[in-house]
Amino acid sequence: MTAPTAADRTPDLLYSQDEEDLRAAVRSLLADRADAPSVIARTESDTPYDQELWQALATGIGAAGLLVPEHLGGQGATHREAAVVLEELGRSVAPAPFLTSSVVATETLLALDAQDGPAAALLAELAGGRKVAVLAVPFAASAAPAGAPDRGPASGGLHAVTGPVADAAAADVLLVPAADGLYAVAADAPGVRVEPLVALDLTRPLATVTLAGAAGTRLADAGTGARAVDRGLLAGAGLLASEQLGLAEWCLTETVRHTRERHQFNRPIGSFQALKHRMAQLWLEVVSARAAARNAADALAADSPDTPLAVAVAQAYCSRVAVHAAEECVQLHGGIGMTWEHPAHLYLKRAKADATAYGTAGRHQDTVAALMELPAP
Repeated sequence: MTAPTAADRTPDLLYSQDEEDLRAAVRSLLADRADAPSVIARTESDTPYDQELWQALATGIGAAGLLVPEHLGGQGATHREAAVVLEELGRSVAPAPFLTSSVVATETLLALDAQDGPAAALLAELAGGRKVAVLAVPFAASAAPAGAPDRGPASGGLHAVTGPVADAAAADVLLVPAADGLYAVAADAPGVRVEPLVALDLTRPLATVTLAGAAGTRLADAGTGARAVDRGLLAGAGLLASEQLGLAEWCLTETVRHTRERHQFNRPIGSFQALKHRMAQLWLEVVSARAAARNAADALAADSPDTPLAVAVAQAYCSRVAVHAAEECVQLHGGIGMTWEHPAHLYLKRAKADATAYGTAGRHQDTVAALMELPAP
């Protein structure tokens, strides 16, 4: 009898007990440290990141090293566990660099397959929560930027202007794709300037990164570095769907709760048939989004050959569901949904920003069509 191959494997869309335990720990931490008033207050301050929250998440729970093997100081977990963390971060829209550092940058370094040297040392520091790393490519990129930084003896270091880069303000290390390879550059090194931008989503700040003769440590050659960046962005897009799922679930739950409590004409507004239909439709979309997001996370965890297709399907669907859920949340909350004090606007802004991160839904639809050899929509 022939052993089943990766292509024959049936996706596992359910949550294990360990994943549910991780969810409970992360949710408890975020409820304590990242409730709506705290997040809103952070967005109004000069320091949007709560370093105590990040340290508790990164080291207390061990989330920063979920994808890092145990021999490098990580947890040796999979993308499934990382997806659970992102679901909970989506529920709270907490300003934490988990997606950019613990997923995208970490996955990029892992793709270099280094067992020692600077890449392995940096992975150990990320896993231990001692440093935050960010891949210095535009947040809306689905591939490495065409204008990669140049480097050479005549240029005297790395020279580039890249942006908008998500979470660059929180980074200790920038992973910079250059013409001759992938470099690690200290964010506070001479010749590095990180300039904050006005972002739609205030819970995930953006910045322009300027390199003017900055020195860096070369981690890989051009070909290996490009493949590693592609893998990091693929993992980021796939697990971003889980963040969008958590966001949509929060919006649906809060909208149902509000429509049960809000009364008009001596009846809960949720009893009106028109609103019932809208929330039922949204529930169906969220359930389907859960299946798509879990499939992408499971494919990444199993290194399935169908991973690019699973990721493209998840992003093409989940990004639109998240925006729709956030829009319905704002609208069905009525006047209160339009206020700054209510967190609905944070979810709408995050959903809108996520919809263009790591490729738009339309671009992912084109990818699905190409992979399945179908006419583009």
